[in-house]
Amino acid sequence: MPAEYPEARGPGDPRPDFLATLPRIARLSAAITRGRLVERAAEEAGLGRDRSAVGVLVTLRTADKPLRIGEIADRMQVVGPHITRQVQILEKRGLVRRIPDPHDARARLIEPTDTGTEAVNRYLTFLFGWFTDALADWPRQDRDDLVRLLARFADDVTTRLAQLGDEET
Repeated sequence: MPAEYPEARGPGDPRPDFLATLPRIARLSAAITRGRLVERAAEEAGLGRDRSAVGVLVTLRTADKPLRIGEIADRMQVVGPHITRQVQILEKRGLVRRIPDPHDARARLIEPTDTGTEAVNRYLTFLFGWFTDALADWPRQDRDDLVRLLARFADDVTTRLAQLGDEET
């Protein structure tokens, strides 16, 4: 066990602080996943209720560059054919377009259209506004710490999960 967690005894003795937090994390996950927040944000942005299509747009927005289908799938942790279908739907709606890959003439990259960028920005603005309101009573330092620690947590967990996957191959 790492020295900074001396109270952790092993697999048969879970950390009491993590154990006490687990139900809250589960409730939060369920509330966000099953709740109407994501749907309302998508509706407000004019994106409909297709969470997967919204996920593609958010992935492209956070990448801040055009991506191949496989890169989108990797970032979303889904299979390529699923993303291909979503991209086709988004293309028909005029929210994304395919462009040539400057490094490989055979390949295409996916990028949002101006309409797609505006829609995903409205979506994110709605979500961020909602979370900002939820945290309005928190002191500024607590909000800043939450953002910093969530980013660190996501990075560290993702790195550890990737190492776990490497060990299995």
